[in-house]
Amino acid sequence: MVVTSKGIVNGLIEDKYGKHGKHFNENGMPTYSLPLKIEDAPEGTKSFAVVLEDKDAFPVSGGFSWIHWTAANITRTEIMENESQTATDFVQGLNSWISKQGGRQSRELSSFYGGMAPPDSPHIYEIHVYALDIMLELKNGFFYNELYRRMDGHILETYTLKGEYRN
Repeated sequence: MVVTSKGIVNGLIEDKYGKHGKHFNENGMPTYSLPLKIEDAPEGTKSFAVVLEDKDAFPVSGGFSWIHWTAANITRTEIMENESQTATDFVQGLNSWISKQGGRQSRELSSFYGGMAPPDSPHIYEIHVYALDIMLELKNGFFYNELYRRMDGHILETYTLKGEYRN
């Protein structure tokens, strides 16, 4: 399986997908989501799940990775840019903007893509894509740990795409 994004050019995530972009919710969270394309999924794939994670946030977040986006039950191989805000054919979980460090944004607003906003230096972001042999029993607003519990034993293949976003 291979995952690509037109929003990552030469290893750099384009400005529009984070704090240097033009699309924000009422709390200032960047909302313009990255496009993704999945190719060569393994035989038996029924759905995909996506996690966008920032491990470089650990020192500035109080000791945890920042989760920018979780999505599951994706049955197509391409997600267009900004579809986190409009898609109804897959479910999305909570991002870290709901946390104390994220300003305790509401559950409703935190159940979408929450773009990059590194406060200290450029960060490397990892987009983990999982090919699954089932559809997951999840609803919008699911927790990060629920996703991993439901995926356990059903992951056919994983691909991680990385990109850097400037501070």
